[in-house]
Amino acid sequence: MRVLLTVLARTATMVALVAGCSADPDPGPRFDDGGASEGAGEIACMQHQAAPPGLRYTDPDRRRSREVLALLRYYTANGAKPYCDDQAATEVDRRWARLYVDLGADRTNVAAVLG
Repeated sequence: MRVLLTVLARTATMVALVAGCSADPDPGPRFDDGGASEGAGEIACMQHQAAPPGLRYTDPDRRRSREVLALLRYYTANGAKPYCDDQAATEVDRRWARLYVDLGADRTNVAAVLG
């Protein structure tokens, strides 16, 4: 009985390890649109993005229309506005703006972000 329990415990551990290794990588952060996609209305200034775009936006197989459309809508409406802290765009902000353009949107909408 003891041997059987040991074998079962080891098998369960191996299954858990294999399952953990085969799990999809983290798709990355969601674009922070300041609540605009939840109906927050028009914003006066943009917030800096905390993290660069991940697989959620850069991998065509992982993209979700709703998330991509929120990004496109945000920069189309707000890309020319200043940042709320009156600072320049960060490298992370520029990566999101480049993604916006890479997705086919008009570069002029984010020209101020890209510099």
